[in-house]
Amino acid sequence: MERLPGFRDFYPEPIPHQDAWSADARQYVFDRWRATAWRYGFREYDGPPLEPLELFTLKSGEEIVKQLFDFRDKGDRAVALRPEMTPTLARMVGAHERNYKKPMKWFAIPQLFRYEKQQKGRLREHFQFNADIIGEAAVAADAELIALVIDTLRSFGLTENDFVIRLSSRKAWQDFFEGKRQNAQGRVDPAQADAFYQVIDKLERQAPDESKEKLGALGFSLDEVNDFIKSSRPTAELQSILEDLAARGLREFVKVDYHVIRGLAYYTGIVFEAFDRKGEFRAIAGGGRYDNLVKLITGGKVDLPALGFGMGDVVLLELLKARGLLPKFDGDLDAFCLIEDETLRSESLKLIQNLRSAGLTVDFPLTPTKPGKQFKRALELKAAYSVKLEQTKDQLVARIKNLKTREEKTVTPCEVAPCLLPKPG
Repeated sequence: MERLPGFRDFYPEPIPHQDAWSADARQYVFDRWRATAWRYGFREYDGPPLEPLELFTLKSGEEIVKQLFDFRDKGDRAVALRPEMTPTLARMVGAHERNYKKPMKWFAIPQLFRYEKQQKGRLREHFQFNADIIGEAAVAADAELIALVIDTLRSFGLTENDFVIRLSSRKAWQDFFEGKRQNAQGRVDPAQADAFYQVIDKLERQAPDESKEKLGALGFSLDEVNDFIKSSRPTAELQSILEDLAARGLREFVKVDYHVIRGLAYYTGIVFEAFDRKGEFRAIAGGGRYDNLVKLITGGKVDLPALGFGMGDVVLLELLKARGLLPKFDGDLDAFCLIEDETLRSESLKLIQNLRSAGLTVDFPLTPTKPGKQFKRALELKAAYSVKLEQTKDQLVARIKNLKTREEKTVTPCEVAPCLLPKPG
């Protein structure tokens, strides 16, 4: 029986082959995502992996159904596995935003699902670090979110030589489009605007002749679009963000690049994407401001500005592997408790429980086993120490052996934990 295409099995280290996915590496990524979000004052939330299909079609239109795992449940409801987290967040915020002070700084690490063609850096499921700020319209929130992206990537050992945040503005592109395409009544066709944004989003991924033809049909020339991109003139909002990041010492991680527009129609302002400097991978992260989404999802009942980003685990893990930045995951034990005298198993179990309660990682033989096999198991598990209880003529003692230096000491059972715990400072 094989797993479904585009899905992953996660094995504990050592992984069985180089193409397998590591559960230890995944946890390492999750831990750093959480730690960085907490340092920025973000609080964790989560939602159901199964949502009403309408939640996603309301935001993205019926076309998105082709990219979803959707079906009718036993209650004959149209449902889908979540392809992204933002609609769920908007639904949750709309239901209970009055219970929270603004701005709300929330993050989640959901597993997401998309029924689409597999390719490098993109599977049919992945885990994603989502961070959003709800209820703040000031551009300082955009800078705060971009700083979080930068510091999250830095927490893995990546530097300004490894990645760059490409910063852009949907408003700048909107002004560019509207300056050319206003009709006689001064209005802009939303469908034409969306088609234009889709062409810009794919400029770097499709042939110039194809882009030229599509732009021409919308009344634009490829040359004027390229001239606008090359100018890289920051808007007042973008300049404010650059100055904010410079004050934090993070300016070298960011550049203005109008190639970035983000294909999703719900973005309304600043948008950005993180890429590796060598250009070997897909975008590491991407996001921006979506000030109208909460209002859309709640049917106009709640209107709050919002912005956020997503960072997937697939591309990030590929990048960390390529840069040699994943640590070695050994799952080492602090101690392995040898039980060579079965009459002392109950006392040994008591000792093992006390050591685990003290925060130490401890294993032991579950069934009677020859001493040589027990010791071999301790070495296989890369235990730092072996611990063995012995009954002397006068008292019960514990023999501790440092398995690296082979040094031994004899202590009372209650002294074992202090001997194994790291010394303060």
